[in-house]
This record gives sequence, C-alpha cells and structure tokens, in this order.
Amino acid sequence: MSDSKRLLKQSMSTPHTRRRFLKTSAAGGAALMAPTLIPASALGQDGAVAPSERIVFGGIGIGNRGSFDLRMLLREPEVQFVALCDPQKGRVEAAKKLVDARYDNHDCQLYHDIRVFLAERNDIDAVLSTTGDRWHALAAIMAMRAGKDVYSEKPSCMTIKEGRAVVETAERYGRIYQTGTQRLSEANFTFANELLRTGKLGKVHTVYAHIAPWDAAEMSYDWRPEEPLPPKEECDWDHWLGPCPWRPYNSEYVKGGWRGFYDFHTSCIGEWGTHTFAQCQVAMGMQNTAALEYGYVNNPYGEGMVTVFENGVKMILTRDMEKKMLKGSCAVRYEGDEGWVTVGDGYEKPEVSSPALLENFDKVVNEYMERTGRPMNHWRNYVDCIKNRKHCVADEKVMHYSMATVHAANICMWLKRDMKYDPKKEEFINDPEANRLCSRAMREPWII
Repeated sequence: MSDSKRLLKQSMSTPHTRRRFLKTSAAGGAALMAPTLIPASALGQDGAVAPSERIVFGGIGIGNRGSFDLRMLLREPEVQFVALCDPQKGRVEAAKKLVDARYDNHDCQLYHDIRVFLAERNDIDAVLSTTGDRWHALAAIMAMRAGKDVYSEKPSCMTIKEGRAVVETAERYGRIYQTGTQRLSEANFTFANELLRTGKLGKVHTVYAHIAPWDAAEMSYDWRPEEPLPPKEECDWDHWLGPCPWRPYNSEYVKGGWRGFYDFHTSCIGEWGTHTFAQCQVAMGMQNTAALEYGYVNNPYGEGMVTVFENGVKMILTRDMEKKMLKGSCAVRYEGDEGWVTVGDGYEKPEVSSPALLENFDKVVNEYMERTGRPMNHWRNYVDCIKNRKHCVADEKVMHYSMATVHAANICMWLKRDMKYDPKKEEFINDPEANRLCSRAMREPWII
C-alpha cells in the first residue's frame, strides 16, 4: 500500500479524543497520585475551563478570511487550538502567531499535508477549514471521516454531488457541521427572516438575492503563464491544487488570483449567492430543497435570473443595487402583499415598508434566540453545537440545498437555456448535458 493511500485510510478512522482519554483514565490515575498543588485553571476555577471540558481544535488552510474566523473562535473560552495545516509555509506560520499569542506559548504544531495532520492528531475534536473553494468539500469530508466536527468557509462545495457527499458524510459519522454563512447569525438578517416566516409581510411572492458585482457566471478555462515552482517546503503545489486538474504553477493563484477560473471558483453567483440564497431559502422555509425553475438571462452575470421554488415564490438574482433598491453587500429583499423588508451589510437596521414593522425589533430577535437556542454569533453557535450535538443554524443541509441552487443557476448560465430541476432526485429534468455538470472529475489521490 502506498504512503498516500495508507495516510488517507488512517485519516478515516474514528479517534479517541483527548477529552475521552482524560475521562476514562481519571479513576485509575487518581489512586496513584500523591497530594499536590493543582493550579485553579486546571480545575476549571477562576473562570477558566477545565481541560476535560475544552474543545481541541485544528485549523486547515487559514488565510485572510480564515484569520478572521480563527480570531473569532479564539475568543471562546472552551476552544484550544493545538495544530494548523496549510501547504503554504507563510500562511501557516502567520496563523501560528495568532494562536501562540492567544495562549502565550509556542505550542501550536504545524503541518503541510492534510493526510498526516488528520492521521496523527487524534487529540483534535473539531477543525476550522478555510481553504479555497476547490478544497472545501474534500477537506470537510476527510476531517469528518477522521472523527472531527467541521466549520467550513463558503462556498462549501464545487458541485451538487460534492454537497450531497458532505451531507452523507456528516450523517454517517455523526459529525457537527457549520458553513460560513454567518449572516444567518446576525440580528438584522435574522429579523428580516422572521418577518417573512411569521407572516408580517403577508403572502410573500418575490425575494431578491444579491450576487457579487465582480467576475461573471461564465468563467475562464485558460491557465495562467507557467512560472518556476517554489521550493516544496515553501509551497507544496500538488497539495495546493488538491482535487483540481493539474496545471503549471503561477504565483498569482496562491495570492488569491484563482477566482474567475472554472476549476477553482463558483462564479459571481456562488461568491455571494452562497450567503444570500441561504438567507432567502431559510426565510421561506425552503432550506431543505432547491429552486425548481431557472430562467436564462442573456448577460454574463446572471443579472435578473428568475428562479422559482415549490411554494411559488420567485427568487431573483441581482447585482443591480439601485434598480432593486438594495445597498451594502450580500443584501436581500423580501416582498409580500402586505409589506417588504430589505437588509444588507452596513444597515443600522433593516429598511421596511412601514415603520411599525420595526417596533419590536429586539423582541423579535430575542424570541428567535429563545425559540432556537441560537446566539447572534455564528462561531459561538458552532461551539455550542459541538457540546450539545444539535444542528447548527447553517448545517450541512442548509449548505447543500442553497449551494444546489447556486450550481443549478450557474449551469443554466453556462448552457444558455431555461432549465427545470428536481430537488428530490437532485438532477435536471430531461437534460443529460446539464446532469453531467452536477459533478466534476477529481485528481487522485484527492478524491471523495
């Protein structure tokens, strides 16, 4: 058996966590221990969390966005980061500085091969995965097979089939999963969703979902010019590419210049639709399905595409902010026969058709938190769910079905025709060409 296959097999085994070891060995160890002075922090006193209650974390692919997520998780008292993995030396060392500064030590261990990382670190309970799009689903699946809970940044899958594989893996291995659609844990967006859910807008007929105002739905199949490979210890190019087809190294890729290329990206629709589609679908109660109909629009971006859900509500894709009365990034607008609400990043409060709709803002948000047990903190929600084993607000199904709508909209744009999709069978109706685009080939050994 090759080393790569051996490591992949090891990473699929369910580990004994450090916490489990502490609990099972406590009784036997106590009889052998002589009386000694134990720090209060080791006993969970003075506001500290006892070691047996800490959640041991590792990080995968911690870059710019990942550094933000890392800082948020480092604030949580139960969280203890012990190891980081990235094929780029500069990135993983920068993330280590954040971790070591938090704990005032130099203990965080570094890895460049995800297979070694998962195979060796049986002490890790959960991972933060903030790789590029191409790695999100595979890294999550490998980590869950290795017994880890997963927080994965978005867009969390490259295809409909990848999303389904994430769902099946989480269910099979009993893992907690959260995708990085953090606006599902923000008060303004939650309030807007609750207005729709509780009927305050009347019968909702149309929702608008903001897509990114850069790049296009039609992505490039070209390669960047070849440059000399860096030393493997500085950047392991094979690991960086992962499941993508092989192509020559170019330093712009590893600096973030992979966006807009088919093999790496989910287009302008996936970039922000990941957030806004999830918002709309959760608000409509359509979080466990995808849109049924997709209307092709003759522009490069998907601007104005109308998608239709089973409940008859139309979700319209837009980046024309002024025309759709949106502002801020990742904005959504819900329109019903008794009123409307609009919200995006940067809003002090949502904009509404009637001031009366805002009168109970705090009450609506507080009642949501009481009803669901979810805080207005996406990272805290993940930590809570690791402990109570309940589904996160943006669990694997919310991720998969909103991303299925993203991918179907992309396929509609690529094939330049209207389409109908069956969310139960997870295939397009009478369209073999579209169905072939529901998956992509993956390069060995980086396969699901």
